[in-house]
Amino acid sequence: MSNAISVSHLGKRYLIGHNRKRERYTALRDVLVRNVRAFAKSARDMATGRQIIAADEVEEFWALDDLSFSIEQGEAVGIIGRNGAGKSTLLKVLSRITEPTKGRIEITGRVASLLEVGTGFHPELTGRENIFLNGAILGMSQAEIRRKFDEIVDFADVERFLDTPVKRYSSGMYVRLAFAVAAHLEPEILVVDEVLAVGDAAFQKKCLGKMRDVSQGGRTVLFVSHNMEAIARLCSRCIFLTKGQLEKDGDTREVIKAYSEHRIHGGAEIDMAQQPRRFEGDGKAKLIKLRRIENDSTASWCYEFGTPLRFLLEFSVKETLIEPEIGFALFSLGGNELVGVTTRQEVPLEKLEPGMYSIDVSVPDVHLNPGNYNMGIGISSQGRSADHVNDATQIEILPSSESIRRELHKVWAPLTPRTIFKLSRLAS
Repeated sequence: MSNAISVSHLGKRYLIGHNRKRERYTALRDVLVRNVRAFAKSARDMATGRQIIAADEVEEFWALDDLSFSIEQGEAVGIIGRNGAGKSTLLKVLSRITEPTKGRIEITGRVASLLEVGTGFHPELTGRENIFLNGAILGMSQAEIRRKFDEIVDFADVERFLDTPVKRYSSGMYVRLAFAVAAHLEPEILVVDEVLAVGDAAFQKKCLGKMRDVSQGGRTVLFVSHNMEAIARLCSRCIFLTKGQLEKDGDTREVIKAYSEHRIHGGAEIDMAQQPRRFEGDGKAKLIKLRRIENDSTASWCYEFGTPLRFLLEFSVKETLIEPEIGFALFSLGGNELVGVTTRQEVPLEKLEPGMYSIDVSVPDVHLNPGNYNMGIGISSQGRSADHVNDATQIEILPSSESIRRELHKVWAPLTPRTIFKLSRLAS
């Protein structure tokens, strides 16, 4: 299969100006005095042989640095990395919005881009007029655009506002129409940045489904997102950028794992004493340390789907705890509690005397689908909180061969319990 995109030794340089002292307002008198002083200082520096450094300095910044890769026709490729890694710059260069400083790019086919709210739309034109304008930019005839027109409007759900200037659209309406135009006007290459995050969950799901259809139809998709779950759902291949350079390129699951090793905060061991509390307990016990127990080679607080979630908690007891409970909960990033377990449900404790303790916690199968979750830890006695940390750490469940086999990337719920189905055919 031929390449849709070939990138060789690509570089993009920006010049960044630094002004050591910038004033909001300066009177003419101040300017004259400052210039006289600067001239006198320069003369002294030259007389003494000291190096002269300009107040305004220019620094070279390479947003992309010697980047090389190729993408075959029909591939859906995710591009991930921290903020400032060069992801959006790469898409702008590939979309011909900005020129590269060096290197070579070969693109086969028409490119439709959705990089930021407002890209490609004229604010004074109506939604209807912008659909035809974008189609013309892509080189399509009016007959081709009319053939897709109803489908675009239906997908974007903006029929009521079709003849309203898009400058009056909300950001959500803007993105819905822009994505519908980009995805339905049959480009050979569809380039989408994180802008989809503007839409609601239902719209994001619809967009991912459409991008999957575009890819399965033999067209190429480039997708930038910080949502690893969305990347895993759509893309079989992933490119990981760091400081404008190619860090890793390959199977999505392996690349996401490498990215998570760079990204997940806190390290394997977390000082619980320094973690903020949303509310104070009665102080009879104190959470001291939380440590991930390694079970494979993944990063701190990253677990492949299907592997045990295991950690060690150290805590101190200052006053005797009667009927103590030690537990943890897992929350969605939106704050909804998904899993909650305490020792009372498994091994009820009668009493803990003052002293230092550690507890090894292991969950053989947590059933969480690939994604990011927050973990809270707490200790209580007779139903009263002794100490509690809502946001002890963030964990990430990574895609695995099992999750891919079970097609969990197609499931939108956060939990997928193992379930036994027995089908019987009834006599008619």
